[in-house]
Amino acid sequence: MSKQKQEVKTNAMRILDGMGIAYEAQSYECKEFESGSHVADELGLPHEKVYKTLVCQGSGKGYFVFVIPIDAELDLKKAAKAVGEKSVSMIHVKDIQTVTGYVRGGCTAIGMKKAYPVSIEETAEELSDIYVSAGKIGCQLHLKPEDLKKAADAKWADIIRK
Repeated sequence: MSKQKQEVKTNAMRILDGMGIAYEAQSYECKEFESGSHVADELGLPHEKVYKTLVCQGSGKGYFVFVIPIDAELDLKKAAKAVGEKSVSMIHVKDIQTVTGYVRGGCTAIGMKKAYPVSIEETAEELSDIYVSAGKIGCQLHLKPEDLKKAADAKWADIIRK
């Protein structure tokens, strides 16, 4: 009998499977953090469909998750307004794993250590499909924006600099 190499499931994939949400996992060679633009180019994906996950801390000390296009910049004032905070600021890179359970470059809004409020840039709602990190470096999830919203218990919001 030959042994087949089994696909390693991330926590995000297990959650999607448990919710019956269809997705496709795409892997690429990567040992450390690479920008979302580099990942999109590596996989031959259209930049407007690849999204990154950012984590901020509010003035009230709570954490908030924002999912935006890789080539966009988070508008901190719009982000704060979207989550009902006076202000928000990006968390330090060294704190990403402690706060989310994921490493930089492998952070996804699905299945973090704790359930933080998630906002997805509202323009994603108009797309037929998007790509986000699968929860580990070197793996992306391809799914419908509405399914990401459902799995992350997120809301649509205007959160990027125009």
